[in-house]
Amino acid sequence: MSKAQRAGEWIKTLLIVLLTVSALLLGWRTMLFNDILSSIPFFGSVAELMRGSSGTVETGGSPIKEAARPLCIVITNEDGARFGVRYDTEARNAVYDRISSIMGEALGSATAPSEISEDEWRSALAGLGVYFEYVTPVKLSVLDGWLGARMPETAVDALLRRVVVAIGDERSRIYYQDYNSGLYYGADTASAAGKAQELEIYSPNDAVFAYESGVPGASIAPYMLLTQERYHPEVRAAAAGSSDELLDLTLAAMGHGNETYTTYPEGDSVRRVGTQFRIVVDQRGQVLYRNTEGLTPGDEIYSWGESDLIEQARLIVADTIGSVCGGAEVFFESLEYGTGDSVSVLFAYYISGGGIYLFEDLYAAKVTITSGVVTEIELNFRNYSFTGEFTRLLPETQALAAAGGEFMLCYSDTGAERLTPSWVVR
Repeated sequence: MSKAQRAGEWIKTLLIVLLTVSALLLGWRTMLFNDILSSIPFFGSVAELMRGSSGTVETGGSPIKEAARPLCIVITNEDGARFGVRYDTEARNAVYDRISSIMGEALGSATAPSEISEDEWRSALAGLGVYFEYVTPVKLSVLDGWLGARMPETAVDALLRRVVVAIGDERSRIYYQDYNSGLYYGADTASAAGKAQELEIYSPNDAVFAYESGVPGASIAPYMLLTQERYHPEVRAAAAGSSDELLDLTLAAMGHGNETYTTYPEGDSVRRVGTQFRIVVDQRGQVLYRNTEGLTPGDEIYSWGESDLIEQARLIVADTIGSVCGGAEVFFESLEYGTGDSVSVLFAYYISGGGIYLFEDLYAAKVTITSGVVTEIELNFRNYSFTGEFTRLLPETQALAAAGGEFMLCYSDTGAERLTPSWVVR
């Protein structure tokens, strides 16, 4: 081979290496390899965050991931026309992934908020900006953790469902409604107006807020987004696995995968008993886990905030019901405070913008944490998929008038194979 040929081959090899590195970096930045990385022990799952086998999960130092996403996102252009997404999960996630940084940057650079009038709030909704609405209230201190931001300490206890970033000529301004008081607040930010360019790709689709529609009942639910969608998907519900599969999945998530245990039937259920746990699964796929090792925090003092508690529970839920629920999503719902240091974190299923009422109003999951130790878990394993069929529902403007207030899309899962959508008053 001549020197020229060797040089040519060397250049080809160098180009291949550069392209490969470039592709890897791009995949890393876009999280393309998340599923692959999660299977590598170094990146790990909840089991690798366990301290021993006591059910204690380490969260300190790890990035806190979102335990819920807004079910409704609205983008308002400079002319006041709106693009709203509410019932298309794939489209909503694509929009969220693209523009959530606008909200995060605004939160992270916000000054101390001050009370504003409802007129100013509506003015913000009518101008260029982005609006997020969560289905259940979440504390601002939790939300800013999900978005990788940090609001002033004077605002972190605010409980909200609705937040909007109004983009001005030079700077943005952030607004939210306090869920408990109903009052509105605004804060200046250092977020640049250049973010408006990211909104230009979304074309208006006739979405409006209820207060703009003139529909009876709008005064009770003025900020409910009304869309033109009338056809909503029917859903197929099924078991998420056999009893042994669900038991194996839960024990692996809790760090008990390599322990010895005894398995035996108990009526219509199957029970496993180990030295540090008891777990039972019934025919519906409900798994009940109890940590029998006891609370062993030692001299360590647990002073976790709500963000840490939710993240601790989210890790378990993601590795169990979240891994086999099919086309559904599992979102954080609420916290229930028990006696002493006991807190229960509750989650629910959602699909295509609708909530799923499971059996007798059971949550999808309930994780009880006491003094930093996971003591009990309730997991309702279900798998959901689309049938390809649709149900035509009453137009939202008519449904609002009939309901006389806010309503939402819901599916009732009582064990039947086929679930049909319906409007349910919140």
